[in-house]
This record gives sequence, structure tokens and C-alpha cells, in this order.
Amino acid sequence: MEKIHTKADYLDSLKNRNLTIYLMGELVEDPLTHPIIKPSIEAMAETYALAEREPELASAISPYTNEPINRFLHIAENNQDLYLQNQMQRKLGQLTGTCFQRCVGMDAFNALHSVTYEIDEKYKTDYHKKFISFLTKMHESNLVIGGAMTDVKGDRSKPPHQQADQDLYLRVVKRDKKGVYVSGAKAHQTGCLNSHWMVIMPTLRLTEDDKDYAIVGALPIESEGITYIYGRQSCDTRSMEPGEYDVGNKYFAGQEAMVIFDNVFIPNEYIFMNGEYDFAAMLVERFTCYHRRSYVCKAGVGDVMIGAAATIAEYNGVENKSHIREKLVEMNKLNETIYATGIASSLQGKETKSGNYINDDLLANVCKQHVTKETYEIGRLAQDLAGGLVASMPSGIDIHESDMSPNLKKYLKGKEDINTEDRVKMLRLIENMTLGRNAVAYLTESMHGAGSPQAQRIQISRKVDIEEKKNFAKKLSGIIKREE
Repeated sequence: MEKIHTKADYLDSLKNRNLTIYLMGELVEDPLTHPIIKPSIEAMAETYALAEREPELASAISPYTNEPINRFLHIAENNQDLYLQNQMQRKLGQLTGTCFQRCVGMDAFNALHSVTYEIDEKYKTDYHKKFISFLTKMHESNLVIGGAMTDVKGDRSKPPHQQADQDLYLRVVKRDKKGVYVSGAKAHQTGCLNSHWMVIMPTLRLTEDDKDYAIVGALPIESEGITYIYGRQSCDTRSMEPGEYDVGNKYFAGQEAMVIFDNVFIPNEYIFMNGEYDFAAMLVERFTCYHRRSYVCKAGVGDVMIGAAATIAEYNGVENKSHIREKLVEMNKLNETIYATGIASSLQGKETKSGNYINDDLLANVCKQHVTKETYEIGRLAQDLAGGLVASMPSGIDIHESDMSPNLKKYLKGKEDINTEDRVKMLRLIENMTLGRNAVAYLTESMHGAGSPQAQRIQISRKVDIEEKKNFAKKLSGIIKREE
């Protein structure tokens, strides 16, 4: 594949691919033109468009090719790289108002850079060399890599090898001299259809009995034996209705799919873990460390939500009321808390043995813990400011094309100098982000992406040095002697 330089190049790269995609029981012939799928492709394409417009923010120089690449492909070489990732993520959240689907791949291969190095250090394998070779190939064409970590999991009380159906975690079912064959499924795969390659990874700590599940490998998304079942999103069929009146965000949306693997072959050159079960936990922890601070993207989406709430208050004629201003202050405070903890995590990053940088784990988990709560409160306040019409407004066809259009345009009007159509559009955007398609990206994904809330609380408990804090108190109270 020729190197992708522009948004147009990226869209061309998705044409004429042999993918098996099911959506609402039917095979999708062309995802590029399907009205439900197309907005998610446009959101991914915006990552290339931003690199065209602001290369200093969304591009980097590859250490392997010495050529410009998209920053989502870049290995973090210092804290500044981690910081710029966060800045880029917030910017894209502001531009799309949804999930732009590339963070998971970026965080996966940054984690693999150090984990493969440390597996090699212990077992004298050559995973790191193969991984760098693969990454160089991705840099040469400037491709999109999707990360696939979440298994369907079955009975959560049992480890993989004890499941009644062994395929409920992705596993190796056959090995030969050329590579391995895997079967199983990955769930909630963000942007997988909009990627060029996918990296599969284990999803939890493994034991020796789970060796067949300790597999990391890269494969083209067109690989034989892969089937994609597109995930439903609230109000997604509005994209198929005439007029685009009721979609809210008429340009962008997120994407999730279930991916089924049926004896899919991965050649040895693209295998980066194969049975080293004792490193599965390290990989999961490092990936989630990167990924949980990547949720600063929600601060960018939050900027859109706050802007929508402030605009509808203006359109309703109440923008100067003290309680409205107070709610907007609260929304901004919560939004900046998300961003601040993510940025702090990046700026306190440390070098790994392999030479790349990883952000601070404690602060990453604090960031994600805020994301699981503050986005919902921001959304609640946006609905508060919008009023009941956000959930009960007549359809756009009624408003624009029916006999009732003159009446509706009269009675849906707010402030005298504001067009009724503009007020309706803003209400639809708030509906889209709190109840509709992009509520998936802003709310549910904030809850469960990169691990549900309890996972962060467990990690916070592990990373906080409570004995150190007790000693601070004991020294100042005189219980133990303080050094002069």
C-alpha cells in the first residue's frame, strides 16, 4: 500500500476491501457509503485531516523511517510526546464531538514496545525485534492500527481455561512452523472496520493453565476467517432517514463491533507473545495506564457539550441568569479536572527499559475515575439547561415538511432574534450526545472503556503508598522522630 498522506488518501485506502460485515442481519456491501457506518469513517479520517492542518500537533517524525507519520503511530520518546498526544486527543474531541477511534491502537503498541523488550530479556525471545519491524512497516505506509483487547469473557467468575466454551476468550487452537491459528471473539472493538491492521492481546492476568490465551499478534483486518458484526447505537437509524433533520451530529459518530475469529492464521513474523502467560498482566496494566489517561479526549467532547449547553441557554434567553452561569462554571470545572489529571499523568511519565516513555499510572487511573463520573454530570447539566424538548421534540419532517411546519416553527421558537431552526439543531445535538448515537462515545464508553470504574479504584489502591502518608502524619504529630 502506498503511503497515506491525506484524508483523501485514507478514504481511498478503505475502498474495495474484502470484509465480511453484518449490520442488522444483512451483509454490508460497502461500508464507505453505508449511512450508519460512514460517520464513523469520517471521524477516523479527521485524524489525518488534523495532521494536514496542524502537523506540529498531529504528526511526528518516525524514529524508524525518519519521515513524518501521524502522531497516533508514534512511540512516545519523552514526556513531551505523551503531552502532545493528550493535546491532540482533546483537539479531535472538539472537532468531532465523538470517539475518533485511534487511541486504542496508539496505546496498545506503546505498551507492546516495552513489554516485548522485557519478555525478550527474560526468555531470550525475539519479539521486540519483530515488533519494531512490524511498526516500521506501519510507519512506511502511515496506516491505522486497531487494538483488540476485550474478550467476551463468558462466566466472569472463571479464568479462560475453566470456561464451559473455550472460545469465550480468544485462544490459539493450532500451531505449526509458520505461525498460529486463533479462534474466539473480541467485543466492543472501537474503529476496527476503519483500521488497516489489528493487534490482538490478552485481556486479563493469566496462569500457566491459560497459556493458549497468552497470544499477541498483528493481522490485516481482511484476514481470512474474520467476521465483523457491527454494534447498534441508540438512534443510529436516524442516519438513514431523509433530510438528516434529527441526527444531531450530522458529520461524525463512533464505531464498535464484535469481531469473530474462526481459525485465523497469524504468521510468526507478526507474533509478539506466544504462551508467556506471566507477562499478560504487565501488558494489560501498561496498556490501561496509557489508555486511561487517553480519556482526556472526553474533555474535548465535553467542550462541545458545554458549548451546546451555553448556546441553548442563550437561545432560550436565560444566559445571564445566575443559576445558569453557575451550572456552566460547574461543567467547566469538571471538564478541566478530567484534562488536568490526564496531562499530569503524561508530564510525570518515566522511561521504560525499552527506551519509550510511559505516563504515571496512579494519575492515569485518577483521570479515568473522573471520566466515569464527571461526563455524566456534565451531560445531566446539559439536559437541565436544554429543557424537556431535548427528549420530546417533534420530528424534523414534522417541523420542516409537514402541514404542521408553520405551527411548529412558531411554537418551538425561543429568543426572538434566534431562528427556530437553529434552536432545534442545538437541541438535537444535546440529544445526540446524551441520549443518541454519541452518548455511546461520551457516556457509556467513559464508564466502561479501558476498564470499568472498580478497575481504576483497585489500581489506585495498589499505587498509593499509604504507609508513606501515615509517616508524614506521624512525623508532624511527634509520634516518630522527624529528621532536622
